[in-house]
Amino acid sequence: MIKPRTPPGVMELLPRDQIAFQRMLDTIRRNFERFGFLPVETPVMELTEMLLTKSGGETERQVYFVESTGSREKNAQAGGAALPELALRFDLTVPLARYVAEHEHHLAFPFRRYQMQRVYRGERQQAGRYREFYQCDIDVIGKDSLSVRYDAELPAAIYAVFSELDIGAFTIQLNNRKLLRGFFQAQGVEDGELQALVLREVDKLDKRGVEYVRDTLTGADFGLSADAVATILSFVETRSTSHADALAKLAALGEGNDALREGVAELREVLELIRALGVPEQNYALNFSIARGLDYYTGTVYETTLNDFPGLGSICSGGRYENLASNYTKSKLPGVGISIGLTRLFYQLQKAGIVSTADSSVQVLVTQMDDALLPHCLALANELRHGGLNTEVVMEASRLTSQFRYADRAGIRFVVVLGEDEIAKGTATVKDLRREDQFEVPRAELARTLRVELEQSRVMKK
Repeated sequence: MIKPRTPPGVMELLPRDQIAFQRMLDTIRRNFERFGFLPVETPVMELTEMLLTKSGGETERQVYFVESTGSREKNAQAGGAALPELALRFDLTVPLARYVAEHEHHLAFPFRRYQMQRVYRGERQQAGRYREFYQCDIDVIGKDSLSVRYDAELPAAIYAVFSELDIGAFTIQLNNRKLLRGFFQAQGVEDGELQALVLREVDKLDKRGVEYVRDTLTGADFGLSADAVATILSFVETRSTSHADALAKLAALGEGNDALREGVAELREVLELIRALGVPEQNYALNFSIARGLDYYTGTVYETTLNDFPGLGSICSGGRYENLASNYTKSKLPGVGISIGLTRLFYQLQKAGIVSTADSSVQVLVTQMDDALLPHCLALANELRHGGLNTEVVMEASRLTSQFRYADRAGIRFVVVLGEDEIAKGTATVKDLRREDQFEVPRAELARTLRVELEQSRVMKK
């Protein structure tokens, strides 16, 4: 016998946890569509030359390559040096770039897309890090240009998603890469690679402390002056507490150089439009420590955190990029996007006790006490289904206590009993396992009565 076990780095849920996960997916999809985003799906496999165009190094080491008999033969003929022809996608952004470039002449721009699919990475095995996981992305892609105004729409969509998910207080934190670049240039840090290295050290503030970061940046490897490091540390600690405070902090940066002025102007416009879109000011703030991958993003950047659970880190991130598909087309396709890593988020929310096991998607169980009554039970189940209720029927007669126990364990709220007495009277007996009460209802009113009970429960939850 082979012991059944899942491969490491995947999330496999029991049915009621899967229902909770699926409802989160449904909520995200519903809100993405409310903001006018269109669905896209791309193949789980991409041509390796497409997938690795903008990557290499660490990314290539995490990619799952797809080997068939044919690709093994090609690899052998090439002396084992050639990469397999196909690989599993490691994010949804590179497939989007290929998709837009390939279908450019059939798309209406600005192209507003959402995509909710699994991606694959050879992550080092650890709690909460997955090799197969869902990403839920929205992007707006322009042709030749894309107004910074679109940068304000994404936080509004994310606000709608997380408000409906009801996972607690959250803050969408914003920064701008042009502002960062201008600030570092003013401190004498001109080189982009050096800027990335400095920010990587700054990111260790919470783990290693201010002294460690200060010593590292003033040490031989970086050689920054003590005054420059002090200014950098003060700058990246900047946070806003209100809309007015955010505008004041931007104004306090002064004129500066061209990059700084551009970044400030873009952030100011984005902040004003986020407010116009109805996002409450307690749900967005400036955070000058956010960079989001210095070699990729070019303007606005976002990270979203839960106020009561800062240890979870960013639960949603993204930003503005200058040219999505430069490796696949001569057209300039700027855009802005944001992504929710739902599998990891679900794991974190479960662990923190914010998301719990869901009720069953089955709302009603029709019991059976006598095989001779099965046709009546099936007819009643049909009536309930036509009445908008998800209904299961016990197909083999057994003791009622066993059927009640099954419903309770499966998370089914209503159990309907239809015996000879109920059939004669034209009624049905309902056991509400949540409220632990029992009542008799005319059969013609059963579906409406149960729908009212369910709706009242939904209203009470809100």
